[in-house]
Amino acid sequence: MRVIFAGTPEFARTALQRLHASGHTIALVLTQPDRPAGRGMKLQASAVKQFALEHGIPVAQPRSLKMDGKYPDDAAQAYAAIAAADADVMVVAAYGLILPQWVLDAMQEGGKFGCLNIHASLLPRWRGAAPIHRAIEAGDAHTGVTIMQMDAGLDTGAMLFMHSVPIEPGDTTASLHDRLADLGGKLIVLALEQARAGRLKPIDQPSEGVTYAHKVEKHESAINWSLPADVIARRIRAFNPFPGASTSLQGEVLRVWAAQAVVQDTELSGVDFGTIMAAGPEGIAVAAMDSVVVLTQLQRAGGKRLAVSDFLRGFPIKPGMRFV
Repeated sequence: MRVIFAGTPEFARTALQRLHASGHTIALVLTQPDRPAGRGMKLQASAVKQFALEHGIPVAQPRSLKMDGKYPDDAAQAYAAIAAADADVMVVAAYGLILPQWVLDAMQEGGKFGCLNIHASLLPRWRGAAPIHRAIEAGDAHTGVTIMQMDAGLDTGAMLFMHSVPIEPGDTTASLHDRLADLGGKLIVLALEQARAGRLKPIDQPSEGVTYAHKVEKHESAINWSLPADVIARRIRAFNPFPGASTSLQGEVLRVWAAQAVVQDTELSGVDFGTIMAAGPEGIAVAAMDSVVVLTQLQRAGGKRLAVSDFLRGFPIKPGMRFV
């Protein structure tokens, strides 16, 4: 098939790579404009754009696709690029821009297969921007990938394929992201094969079980030690690598990258939340609402992520100190 691919981050690049390797013609890539990144804040191309340039694929980077929005010239140029691509289908994965109705209509004309979205959850659970983060944060036992026929709603379209995977006890957003990205690439190739053979069978999403995965904000990184220990541990895993869980000790902000909730016999009544109960090479035990959280990987500002045994050599921590 001739494919227009719309996506931006590494999750999308994985799918694009699979489509390209499977022999489909990628007629056009839509991706977000270059953004400042790194210490020098130099403009950096998205992961999808980098792949497209490496393989000679045309790229368009509209700031908006809305004809009546803030950037109508960008939308008009995207319209012309989409028309010129003369594609059979549009595949969308973590693009970051809303597709207005004119895009959906353009990809339905003349027997085209519409816009197919690779979504990293088992819809209708975790519609929205951050399904991987929110599944881990909520303590879900399973998640997965849904290939969806896009409509005007937010992840409300009919489901074409769905595959479930377990969320392992030690999964972070980073580790789960990689498994789901690989699965999404495999499923979209299968979906296009089925579309070409006329065997796609769309299934409407159920009305029960709808949840929304709101975008993760930086302010969520601060650890609230008054929460249950398992909730804190899940949030630390969910916010790895972004935005990273953080806490303060003696006026210094520290990042916490790995931790686990541990039920202990130690009496916590009267102990302030965030109080350090023990500190050693196996971890730093911190009082939470109902139990303790054992921190095993930390980072100082400007430093490297370190296992707790290495971290304590350069940052002495003693029982009785308190994280805030």
